[in-house]
Amino acid sequence: MKSILKFGVLLIFFGFSTQVKGQILISLLFGEALNTDKIEFGLAGGFNRSWIYDLEDSKGLNSFNIGFYFHLMLKNNPNSFISTGVLVKSNVGVSGMPTYPIGDAEFDSVFVDGELTKKINYFYVPILYQRRFNNRCYIEGGFQLGLRSKSYDIFDIEDLGGDISYKVDARDDYKYLDAGLMAGFGYKLKKRLKSSAVGVNYYYGLMNISNVPDQKMKNSALYVYFKLPIGAGMKDEPPE
Repeated sequence: MKSILKFGVLLIFFGFSTQVKGQILISLLFGEALNTDKIEFGLAGGFNRSWIYDLEDSKGLNSFNIGFYFHLMLKNNPNSFISTGVLVKSNVGVSGMPTYPIGDAEFDSVFVDGELTKKINYFYVPILYQRRFNNRCYIEGGFQLGLRSKSYDIFDIEDLGGDISYKVDARDDYKYLDAGLMAGFGYKLKKRLKSSAVGVNYYYGLMNISNVPDQKMKNSALYVYFKLPIGAGMKDEPPE
């Protein structure tokens, strides 16, 4: 019961925090208490490439993400888990789009031939069923929920003797919530219950995230990640 309460308190804390360094510090401090014989807690991070469906003249956006995860064992079965957590820093969006006029003649004349990047920051919470095989490989699938925080349209142009960039706050263009399906696979680096792991997940958004009338936009992203358990809960496990 205490572990569940600690899990809930930490989940709320991370979900509303915006200081990544503080989140990592708290993870390190609470890692030992949160790791039990049925719960694995740790840090997760990696690379993602994202797209927005139905948005013409756009290319994928490369970004990095970091957060924390929980693996919750189901019914004392060491092969079945619920995999969840929070990506506290996760940008999605697109790049390579043509710019648009903002109503300032001088600005528009400078960036008329520039490039536009749309970058949206979410707190993402995956809720996945994870099935392990021989305590090494695993597959997982389920859904992911997102809460938008910041969003920017970034105007770039390579001209006038250098690179010029201008950032516009675009939060009002997007809804607060995102949701969709996620599935993937991974590989544990050691054959034990709690181990570092690498894997790949794909997210397919089901919601129209646009607030702009008559415009439909759906997020998608490919995640390549590394997971690192935190705390002393691994010490009592026998090595491979």
